[in-house]
Parts: sequence; structure tokens; C-alpha cells
Amino acid sequence: MKKLLSVLALGASLFVGVAHAQTCDAQAADKKLSGAAKNSFVKKCEKDAKAAAAATCATKAVDKNGKALAGAAKNSFMKKCEKEG
Repeated sequence: MKKLLSVLALGASLFVGVAHAQTCDAQAADKKLSGAAKNSFVKKCEKDAKAAAAATCATKAVDKNGKALAGAAKNSFMKKCEKEG
């Protein structure tokens, strides 16, 4: 049951993170933002999307035995995951 909830949470955060990352400019256009207001909105939107990606990567940072990664292994995984995400 715990594993199922983790998978569901991961799926939801992936969906939200990807949706925000791909649509920041589109959202700004929908709101008819321009200039400094647009730049500020897009910057915040992308920051929020990056935070969602980091949370998703932290959830995925588990080894083959189901234990959370730690130390250098976790740092390496997080760096790669956030770069890809």
C-alpha cells in the first residue's frame, strides 16, 4: 500500500512539474502579460516547475532494494534527474 501511494504521488508530481515547465510562456501569453510582468511571471513559473522536479527526483531517489539513496549516490542521482527533468 505504501508503495502504491508513493507511485501515485510520483505520477502526480511528474504531471504537474512537466505541465508547468512546458507552459510558462503559454500561460503568460494567455494572461496577456508583456515586458517586466511577463519576465517576472515566467521566472516564478520556471522556479516552481524546477522545485516540483526536485521533489519528484527526491521521491525517485531509491535504490534497487527500496532504500533511500544517501551521500554521493543521492547527490549524483539528483543532479542527473534534475538535469533530465
